[in-house]
Amino acid sequence: MLVDFRPHSRLRAKEPFDLTTAVTPVMTALSESALDLSRVRIVCDWIQYKDNFREVVDLRPLLPAPAHLPGRHGPVPTPAAVREDVLEVAVDVRRSGQVDLHHAVTGALRGDLGARIYLEDWGPGSAGCIWDFNSLYWSALEMWEKATGRAYEQALPGGESDARNVAAARDLIADLFRAWDDLAARGALPDELYVVELGVGNGNQAKVFLDEFRHLDEANGGGYYRRLQYLMCDYSQHVLDLAGETVADHVDRVSSVRLDATRPLSSLGFLKYKVFLVYVSNVYDNLPTDELAQLGGRTYRVETRAYLPPSAAAELAGAIDVSTDRLTSYVHKLLRLGPALLNEAAPSHFSTVDSAVEFWRSTWAAVRLEERYVPVVGLDEYALTPTLSGEILRPLLESGADLRMHVNNGALRSFTDSLALLHPFGKLVCHDLFVADLEGYRTTFRGPGKYDGSVVNWVNGPLMAHVGRRQGFDVHYEAFRHRSGGNIVTMTAQVRD
Repeated sequence: MLVDFRPHSRLRAKEPFDLTTAVTPVMTALSESALDLSRVRIVCDWIQYKDNFREVVDLRPLLPAPAHLPGRHGPVPTPAAVREDVLEVAVDVRRSGQVDLHHAVTGALRGDLGARIYLEDWGPGSAGCIWDFNSLYWSALEMWEKATGRAYEQALPGGESDARNVAAARDLIADLFRAWDDLAARGALPDELYVVELGVGNGNQAKVFLDEFRHLDEANGGGYYRRLQYLMCDYSQHVLDLAGETVADHVDRVSSVRLDATRPLSSLGFLKYKVFLVYVSNVYDNLPTDELAQLGGRTYRVETRAYLPPSAAAELAGAIDVSTDRLTSYVHKLLRLGPALLNEAAPSHFSTVDSAVEFWRSTWAAVRLEERYVPVVGLDEYALTPTLSGEILRPLLESGADLRMHVNNGALRSFTDSLALLHPFGKLVCHDLFVADLEGYRTTFRGPGKYDGSVVNWVNGPLMAHVGRRQGFDVHYEAFRHRSGGNIVTMTAQVRD
């Protein structure tokens, strides 16, 4: 049996966590079962997100590798020194005192989970329906905010984004002016100076940047403000409309573009090699991602399926006067139509738009994820993005001890698209939740969690840097300079000298 207690720093905290309270009851329950204990893993995490997709105890089967593959002759070889585990028992130690762990593990092993209502079949995490909920949140954000009585930015730690920091904006602008002064001295500065912001929020970052830009340009005398073309880009039209009102003083310098953040080139292809700054804040952690793991010498993809726990499903079904076996169809109607049209399509169950929004919020609060590990026979056959093979993951997955990590498919696609937009003197700056080194995945839970009505996962910094460098860009990370504490890291990418 392998016991992986990841939040080890809490064992020596000011109020040390008692490891035995989270591990001993689990081991006792397992020892009373008929399982081959040499093939069982216990993984303990501290789930820091109050709202998340986990139960206190979850069972994750490790599926066996296929003996044969279509189109290949002979059996699939088993790598040397592979540990063939069959089950992972996952424990959230933050909440472990809230339940009888022995009873929870024993019941789970017996299959006493009740009648879970599944919203989908097994599949890769990036294709799960939690991302449909995520898209719904951004497309119907105005309704969610009305129901909660607060703007989404207030859900962020501290209630605001670091993107609006004035000192950070001045640093960015000073770097731009230095590059432009150099190009102007050589007669190589374009007439139009493009800056792209992905994920504009309520427009406060754009306003801070534009206000400071105009002020510093007047002091500098470069005449750059009248040549500036600032493109605010977001998935949500509601967000773009709010941001447009915020930057109304700069209306002649600003354009709004609605786009899919995972494919910026599809809307901004006309700016290829022309953009001097791509600015991204708190976007990559909100894009679809798979997770891959290297466990016992074998590579696995984490597959998920969303479900509603029995008690929550009964409550939701009762609230809209349907049987629980019909509940899934109404959840999918919600995801397909949104709350306003759901009210029109099923008025006998949703008498008002507000009642449809309440169903949406309650469903989202209840959604959980089951997980299982499916062997990846060849990384070259795993498509990380449409242009990147999973083979690029090998040096990270095989970097040492067992590892489970995000591969941030959506963020990587967005990142590589954005790099193609950059002028040779341009750069990409991103503030986000980055895992700075792979050891961070071995010690701390990195998502998925729930931020208000959206999904959050940390971003695999070593992978992003690896991909950027292969494309000729220097990529480096540093803690956000202008606020102490917090988890935000700044990534910068620019053409290698």
